[in-house]
Amino acid sequence: MKVQAEVSLYPLRQKNLTKPVVWFCELLQKHEIEIRTGPMSSLITAESDVIFRSLNEAFEQLAKEYDVVLAAKISNACPETKEE
Repeated sequence: MKVQAEVSLYPLRQKNLTKPVVWFCELLQKHEIEIRTGPMSSLITAESDVIFRSLNEAFEQLAKEYDVVLAAKISNACPETKEE
């Protein structure tokens, strides 16, 4: 099933917030995920198994290097996820 998620990554105790956020987006882009990055969050669209697996893998890798908070809202009802 195709889903859409709004995700936000919050690096903690970091002077440079850009590096972990960019790395997070790069990790997600390795999968078949459509990503629209905004100033406070990113909107990602893909099959649900791809979304969950990708978020898990990206979080695991980032958590080895940084203290982070990952917030995600996932929906199968957003207009852009419905097949026409």
